[in-house]
Parts: sequence; structure tokens; C-alpha cells
Amino acid sequence: MKSPMSGREMTLIKEARTMIFRKKEYPVCYHVYHCNDTQQQFTSTELDEINLVQVYNQYRDEHNLPFPEEIRSIREAYGLSAAKMAEVLGLGTNTYRNYEQGEVPSESNARLIQVAQDPEEFRKIVCLSCALKGNQLEKLNARIQHLIENRKKTTCIDIEEYLMGSKLPDEYSGYLKPSLEKLGEMVVFFAEKLKPWKTKLNKLLFYADFLHFKRSGFSISGTRYCAIPLGPVPDNFNSIFEWMEKKGALAIIEQEFPDGGTGERFFPAESRSFDERKFSAKELDTLNTVAFAFLKTGTKEIIAISHNENAWIENIHAGNGMISYLRYGFDLKAL
Repeated sequence: MKSPMSGREMTLIKEARTMIFRKKEYPVCYHVYHCNDTQQQFTSTELDEINLVQVYNQYRDEHNLPFPEEIRSIREAYGLSAAKMAEVLGLGTNTYRNYEQGEVPSESNARLIQVAQDPEEFRKIVCLSCALKGNQLEKLNARIQHLIENRKKTTCIDIEEYLMGSKLPDEYSGYLKPSLEKLGEMVVFFAEKLKPWKTKLNKLLFYADFLHFKRSGFSISGTRYCAIPLGPVPDNFNSIFEWMEKKGALAIIEQEFPDGGTGERFFPAESRSFDERKFSAKELDTLNTVAFAFLKTGTKEIIAISHNENAWIENIHAGNGMISYLRYGFDLKAL
């Protein structure tokens, strides 16, 4: 970005600061442009968003408030437009839309939205609101009943929670609800593009999620990563990959090395291709950036690169070695 004062390119700096939100201070990695000629500092709309989202995410996590993606997914489960959902909940249309776009709801409105996640409770809200009538109401009630019946049929074991950990977004999930579907699609993407060995694949996933957090304040998949001797890896990665292979998304081929050792290489299944519709344009750009950056990087080299990241250095000897996006995402060195 060029300085509005001198017209020369400014330097992007990141520094530890605190920002106040709803009468409380929160630590952030503050992004700002520095004009070397005038010693003045400037921000842009993009930088303001990255700075604010850090505060909003910490506040949501602290007060157990729903994140934008959660709010959207609740509405989409019922097949309602944002305007109709706002009407059913008794909220202003603009107010509700702002919540989906990132504004932090009041605690009372947040609790109402969270109650609506339960289809049985939402049915009561629909009856009280009188917002829908005729065919619209019949269609919604049928969808609610379908969701209730599906819940009863669900097995006691939630496979996504078993493989990905807690569903609640936090600093270890990149403030996103963990999504096995999106992580699986990321694996298919890299399998198509690079046909990587397992160790390299783990690093590609780490860099994709953490680079997107560095750019936006959110991960792509909500995956939690931990530090092991070979570098950062998705938590429970072996079980996740085995599950994907059984589902027919991957072909994992064991190959023998000249020294007698073996390794697992990842290929897309014959009948499977990457589904880009599950990702935003910015997420796709992040995936392509990572694939291009490490296209010719060997497994040993990418391990060494990941060992230079503070995310690995400061967590390899920690208790559970879980890596915080908030603490290390903006500190990413390789990308």
C-alpha cells in the first residue's frame, strides 16, 4: 500500500497491542502500515477487519457466543432466507444479516439463535412468531420434523466429533467449527495436485489452515493441529485418513524405499475429484498458494521448513502440543 502522504510504498508491521471491546481489553497481533518518510501509521479496510476479527473471536469464545458460520448453518438447516429467519426470531433483517457477516450479537440475541439450533425448540419459536403461513409454514414444519427424526436415528457415536474433537470453535480450531468434510476435501485437493507422501501432506494441511488464518482470522477446516517430531500435524490424522480411504475418497498406496523402509503416498480415488464448491474464492486461493509454494519441496525439506515455525518450536515439548492459531497464525514464516 502506498503512503497517502509521500506516495511511496509503506511497510506492513505487526505488533502486540490490546484493543477494547465491550469494556474489556483483548490482546491482538495488530496490523498497520508504517510510512517511513513521515513516521505515520495507516490502516486499510482489510487490516481493520483482521484486527477486529481477533477481538470478536476472543469475545465470542469467552462468552460462548455463536460464530458467523454457525449462525448461517443454523438458518440453512431450516431452508430459510436471512429475511425470514430474522422475522421468525423477531430480529431486524439488517441486524440478523450483520450477525451472519461477522458482527457480534448481544448475549440475549445470541442465546435465542443458539436455542433455534434445536429443531424441537425452533418449532416452538415458529409457532409463537406467526411469521409464516400456508405452504411456507407447512414446508418448514416438515423440514423441522425431518431434522428431529434424523436426530433420533443418529448413532451414539458422532464420527466427526470422534475424529476432529470438540465441535465448539476456539483458538485451537481457528475459531471455526471443525469440519471433517472440508478437511477431507483439502486432502483430495492436495492428493490431486501433488500426490504427496503422508508426512508432506500433513504439513500442506497445516500451512493451508494457518495461512488462511493469517489472511482472514479464520482457518479453512477448523482442524486442530499438534506438534510431533516430524512437524505440525492434524490431531488424530491417522484415523482421519483411514476413515477417508474407507469412504472411497482416497487411494493410499504403500511404497517401499531403496533402504527397505516404507511410506504411504496419497492419490485421489478413481471416481473422486476435488469439489471446489465447498470453498470460498479466498479459501481456494489459499489452497493454490500452498500447493504452488511447496510443489517441488521434498518431504525432508518441508519437515525442516516446518521446524522453523514457532508453532512447532514452542509446542513440541509442551504437554499436549496443541497449536493455537491465535498465538501462531500471524507468526507464520514460510508463507
